[in-house]
Amino acid sequence: MTTLILLEIARTLRNRKYLLFTVLYPALMYFFFINAYGSGELAGGLPVKTYFMVSMATFGAVGGVLTGGAQRIALERRSGWVRQLRLTALPGRAYTIAKIAASAVTTLPAILVVFAVGATQGVRMAAADWAGLALALWLGSFVFAALGVALGYAAAPDSVQTIVMIAYMAMALFGGTWFPVTGSLEDYARFNPVYLYNRLATFTEPGHGLDLAAVAGLGGFLVVFVAAAAALYRRDTRQA
Repeated sequence: MTTLILLEIARTLRNRKYLLFTVLYPALMYFFFINAYGSGELAGGLPVKTYFMVSMATFGAVGGVLTGGAQRIALERRSGWVRQLRLTALPGRAYTIAKIAASAVTTLPAILVVFAVGATQGVRMAAADWAGLALALWLGSFVFAALGVALGYAAAPDSVQTIVMIAYMAMALFGGTWFPVTGSLEDYARFNPVYLYNRLATFTEPGHGLDLAAVAGLGGFLVVFVAAAAALYRRDTRQA
């Protein structure tokens, strides 16, 4: 399984589209938002530059594992590579776990590049907060890596890209990626994993701790998505 994980990571990092859309594009969008909103503070006193640094880091991480993971699985199903793997001694759960782990590891560059850009634009935090935030966002990306695997098996290879993009943009739109979620919309956003993902950053705000409700919610989503990925993999095996 370790060999498969390393192979998946190497293949992803060699992909130019991954580097452009997952690593560089969120950093460019960060510049757009901090210029559009200015350098002041949002409601609640959170600096604009800090808020969008986090939201663009999560945007890149979610986009990378959702689109990359689902599309690779769809291509592997179409080419027959998954069928070949089933003929080996590799158990199905190992394949699923390998896909999730490899996808999550490749989110680190997206998070770290946006953090580096934020630091150059004046975002200031204690070293422990930088490290804790990076770790929280990386661990949170496993939720969406599992969702990417599930969508890769749920959709037909020809339609997976459209389905993933619709799901991705809907979650980002109502999850606080493009603008802060406030008022009555926040009541519904709590059922959105992207909103919960962005909430992992609240411990960096003065007077706030880690949002345990967001952690619990993401944990629940992770269990659901992993179970769905495993079930859909078994279904695909029966149909092969």
